[in-house]
Amino acid sequence: MKMVLQYLKDYKKESILAPLFKMLEASFELFVPLVVAAIIDVGIAGLDRSYILKMGAVLVALALVGLICSVTAQYFSAKAAAGFATKLRHALFAHLQGLSFSQVDSIGTSTMITRMTSDINQVQSGVNMTLRLFLRSPIVVFGAMIMAFTVDVKAALIFVVAIPLLSLVVFGIMLVTIPLYKKVQQALDKVLGKTRENLTGVRVIRAFNQEEQETREFKERNEALTTIQKFVGKISAAMNPVTYVIVNGALIALIWTGALRVENGYISQGEVVALVNYMSQILIELVKLANLIILITKAVACANRIEAAFAIEPDMDIEAKGGKKVQEKEDIVVFDHVGLAYQGASEEAVSDISFTVKRGQTIGIIGGTGSGKSTIVNMIPRFYDATSGKVLIDGIDVKEYTIKELRQKIGMVLQKAVLFKGSIRENLKWGKEDATEEELMRALEISQAKEFVDTKEGGLDYRIEQGGKNLSGGQKQRLTIARAVVRDPEILILDDSASALDFATDAKLRQAIRGMKDKLTVFIVSQRASSIQYADQIIVMDDGKIVGIGKHNELLASCEVYKEIYDSQFRKEGEK
Repeated sequence: MKMVLQYLKDYKKESILAPLFKMLEASFELFVPLVVAAIIDVGIAGLDRSYILKMGAVLVALALVGLICSVTAQYFSAKAAAGFATKLRHALFAHLQGLSFSQVDSIGTSTMITRMTSDINQVQSGVNMTLRLFLRSPIVVFGAMIMAFTVDVKAALIFVVAIPLLSLVVFGIMLVTIPLYKKVQQALDKVLGKTRENLTGVRVIRAFNQEEQETREFKERNEALTTIQKFVGKISAAMNPVTYVIVNGALIALIWTGALRVENGYISQGEVVALVNYMSQILIELVKLANLIILITKAVACANRIEAAFAIEPDMDIEAKGGKKVQEKEDIVVFDHVGLAYQGASEEAVSDISFTVKRGQTIGIIGGTGSGKSTIVNMIPRFYDATSGKVLIDGIDVKEYTIKELRQKIGMVLQKAVLFKGSIRENLKWGKEDATEEELMRALEISQAKEFVDTKEGGLDYRIEQGGKNLSGGQKQRLTIARAVVRDPEILILDDSASALDFATDAKLRQAIRGMKDKLTVFIVSQRASSIQYADQIIVMDDGKIVGIGKHNELLASCEVYKEIYDSQFRKEGEK
C-alpha cells in the first residue's frame, strides 16, 4: 500500500487542505443545534421575532460557510484522487510495458486490464472518500458528544451508552463483511475474465455452436457473484435497522430524561432539541464512517493487487547502457548455442540453436507446429531473452543494446496481424513517424497493398476500425508488412505473415522484398515450403532443435523432416 501511495506525494497540499476544510465544515455543523436551541428558548419562548430572524441569519451563514468549506474540500480531494490515479495508471502501464512477452503471457491480458481499470478506480474512490470523511466523521462523533456534555451532563450519559453500542453494531458488521467483499471482488474477476473471453472469441464460439455452453458457464459465474453479493448485502442491510433501533431507543431515553430535567428546571426545551440533534448527527456519521472503512478495505485490497503487479520484476534487462559504436559486420546475426525456456516451463522450448547469417541473406525457417520457429525469431528483437547461449547482432550481444537501438534495426511482422483504430497512414507511421508520402506508397507497393488501398475511399486516409475488422485477413497482413517495410530496417522478420495471401501474391511479395535494398537481411518463418525454397539458407526445426540447415535441394537430399514437409505440399501426380 505504501508503494502505491507514493504517487500521492505530488498532491500533499490538496491532501492536507481537503480534510482541513472538512474539519471546518464539521465544526460549523456542531454549532447548529446550539443556535436552534437558542431560537427555541429565547426567540420562540419570548416571542422575540427580531431575535428569531437574527439567529435564522446565523443559521444561514453557518450553512453557507459550511457549503463553501464542503465544496472546497471536495475540489481538493477530487483533484488529489484523480491526479493520484492518473499518475498510478501511467506508472503501472509503463511497468507492464517493460515486462517481457513471457511475463505478459503468464500474467494474462484480462488481469492486466482489471488492474489498470477496476482496481485503480477503486483505489481512487478510496483516496477521495478518505480525504473527505476520515477526519470529519470522528470529529462530528466526538464533537457532538462533547457538546452534549456542555448542554447537560446527566442527559449526555445516554450518549456514553448509545455510542459504544452503535460502534459495536456498525464495526462488528463491517468486520464480518470485509472478507466477504474480498470474495465478491474475486468472483467479479472471474465474471470479467469470462466476459472478455467470450467477447474476443465470439466468432469462434458461434462457429462451433458453443453459445449455450458459454452462456451456461457465464450464468454459473454470474450467479456465484450474485449469491455472494446478496449474502454480504443482507448482512450490510442489517446495519440500518439495528442502528435505528439503538438510536430510537436512545432518543426515547433522551426525551424521557430531558422531559424530567426540563420539569425540574435543570435544562430548557431547546437544549433537549439540541441533544436530539447531536444524537442524529452521531448516527449519521457512524454509518458514514462504517461505509468509508468498507470502501477503504476494498481500496486496500485493490492497492495490494496493483502492488503485486508492480512487484513483478522484468525478467530481461532493458536498461542496457547501449551507445556502443556498432560496426557493420558480414555476419549480421549469430546464434551461439542458444536455448530458451518459457516462464514456468520445466524444459527448454528450443535448445542448442547455432547458425550464422550473412548480411543481405534471406533465411527461411520451417518446421511443424510447435517446433520453435517463432521462438527463434522472437529472440532477435528480444521479445524473449535466451536463457542459455547468446544472440549476436553485428558481433554484439542483443542484451547490450538498448531496446530502442535494437528494434530500430529490425522490422517485425508478427503472426497475428494487429492494426489499430485510425487511418492507414497513421498505422503505417508506427514504422516510421516522419515517413513521407513517397515512402509510404513505396512500402505499400512492396507489400502488395497499394492496389487495394487505392480502391479505398480516401486512400491512405481510409479509416481502419478497431482490430482492422473492416479489412480482410490478407489486407491486414499486407498492411502490417508495409508498416515494417516503411522503417527501412537492416533486418526484416516475417513470422508466418503471409499465410492469408494466395501463392501468386506471396511470390510477388517475396520478389519485391528481395529488390528492396542491398544488404537487407530477411527472415521468413513459414509453413509453406514454396515461401522459403529460394532462400539463401533454410533452417529446419523439429521439436525445438535444428535438424537441418542448407539450401532447398540440399535439404531434400539430406533432411528427412524437410522432405516430408515438401512432399506433403507438392505431391506428384498419381500419389495419394
